[in-house]
Amino acid sequence: MDLYFLGTGAGMPSKERNVTSIALRLYEERGTFWLFDCGEGTQHQILRSSLKLSKLEFIFITHLHGDHIYGLPGLLTSRSNQGGDTPVTLFGPPGLKEFLSSAFSVSQSHLAYELKVVEIAEGIVFADDQFEVRAAEVEHRIASLGFRVRESDRPGRLDEAKLRTLGVPAGPLYGRLKRGEDVALPDGRTLCGADFVGAPILGRTVVVMGDTRRCAAAVELSRGADVLVHEATFASELSEMAQLYYHTTAAGAAEVAVEAGVRALVLTHISSRYSTDGGQELLEEARGIFPRTELAFDHACFPIPTPE
Repeated sequence: MDLYFLGTGAGMPSKERNVTSIALRLYEERGTFWLFDCGEGTQHQILRSSLKLSKLEFIFITHLHGDHIYGLPGLLTSRSNQGGDTPVTLFGPPGLKEFLSSAFSVSQSHLAYELKVVEIAEGIVFADDQFEVRAAEVEHRIASLGFRVRESDRPGRLDEAKLRTLGVPAGPLYGRLKRGEDVALPDGRTLCGADFVGAPILGRTVVVMGDTRRCAAAVELSRGADVLVHEATFASELSEMAQLYYHTTAAGAAEVAVEAGVRALVLTHISSRYSTDGGQELLEEARGIFPRTELAFDHACFPIPTPE
């Protein structure tokens, strides 16, 4: 599992940063990737990456401002033209379905795969035996969501060395023991699976925040996350502007990370006014409050390690 940043700019694209889009790559976990927001030019960014549109499974839209959705019609139709045939599901605020329906109708676009658009509010928006995704509304000029992706805990590692010491040959019995089952051996012994399996491997939690002012909802959604991706549009010297336009400073994002007790913070949605130093001013500001901060840039990749 890792985060791949396709666009890290705010509002408009610049030479250094495209507008917002983030891929959560789940190749080992489920052979797919998920996309969070899809600003204009996202499909061009994908062409410059190792991502394949045929592997796209879900798209989560935080809000309906253009720099977060204008890339959707082109990306979805290109996926069809490139032979993508597996279903794609979009999750986002009310109005997303109308936006796409109008774009496809006017352009007479047709998709060769099933596209499902789910308009959502707060709460659990997706869950299966591997992942749960929860949405919460944060503070922006229009309805804006943050998403919390929680990986399910996995069974602990099987102590194969201990089994070999007991003379248990490798094979199907190992699988049953790993599942926690009791196994009767041909020699009459009975082995309890729990005696040979380590502690569960804790699942990882990633939070991707939509555009927002610093708010209590962002802190609560981020509580205890392994990685928090938070906007940092401005430096603290422009805190009044950030408040006026419903955005967050780098310091504000770091304060959310501290209060929520996250393991790592990644800053994105960087204003083009910081193009001279690439946003290092914002990184230094945030690290002064929360040292485990990284600054995203286009095509940066951040692995998400399994918790100890």
